[in-house]
Amino acid sequence: MKAITYEEFGDLDILALSEVPDPKVGPGEVLIRVRSASVNPVDWKVAKGYLAGLMNVQFPAIPGWDVAGVVEQVGLDTPEFAVGDEVIAYARKDWVHGGTYAELVTAPVRTVARKPQSLDWDQAAGLPLAGLTAYQLLHRLGTTEGDTVLIHAAAGGVGILGVQIARALGARVIGTASEGNHEFLRSLGAEPVTYGDGLAERVRELAPEGVDVVADFVGGVLDTTLAVLKQGGRHGSVTDGSVAEHGGLSIWVRPNADDLTALGDLVDAGKVTVPVAASFPLKDTAKAFELSQGGHVRGKIAIEVSR
Repeated sequence: MKAITYEEFGDLDILALSEVPDPKVGPGEVLIRVRSASVNPVDWKVAKGYLAGLMNVQFPAIPGWDVAGVVEQVGLDTPEFAVGDEVIAYARKDWVHGGTYAELVTAPVRTVARKPQSLDWDQAAGLPLAGLTAYQLLHRLGTTEGDTVLIHAAAGGVGILGVQIARALGARVIGTASEGNHEFLRSLGAEPVTYGDGLAERVRELAPEGVDVVADFVGGVLDTTLAVLKQGGRHGSVTDGSVAEHGGLSIWVRPNADDLTALGDLVDAGKVTVPVAASFPLKDTAKAFELSQGGHVRGKIAIEVSR
């Protein structure tokens, strides 16, 4: 099969379109014919070696953890799915090796859910990692109807989904973003504020008594979070582990088929959509990484593998 591979840690020039063996399908796994994958910053950070102290890597490595595709084969004792099922997955495994930037990928069934029918392949591929990140943080913070929620980086790949999930939970949402993204955030039901100096004061103008929940999807904003949080409020981050020292929750998103199914239900109910900023063919993965590294993409970046 064709796949993007790299033989060592490094920058964009390590990526190559290669011919590699098809993966073996173990018990409790499905083999997915990849229609689309998506780019998350963690993909190129892993390739640069930034997570080498955290996860084992077997070279040659295939990047990518997000996938949307069709079940091609099921492993032993895998009654949950059948050949031909359209599925999505946050297909992170216990080590980095056989990722989703390939024509075929295996995924444990604990990571797999049925594809939302209302999404195309690129949109569906953009849902798992970013959607689960937002979903799990907001739920673990106990976000509920009537809460006022501040979302840092609300126009980013995770933040966009976080805004919609929080709104679906019945919360009022204030979202930080550049002014160019304010109208877009309003279209999602959020009240936008410009990030940067004076952010806490701007949030307090919208919520004089403070906010109930803060979800940080960018890092480096702890001072602002603490300045606007109500007494007894809840806050958490997916990027800043130091929040735990200040009563906050630090999480690393987990593959979870039940959570992913719940996300898909929100999508098909019309409560969540997945904007796609750009799509690239598999051979142009380096260009997709370059765009992601620029840090100013509104929505997801898709890798189109097959149709």
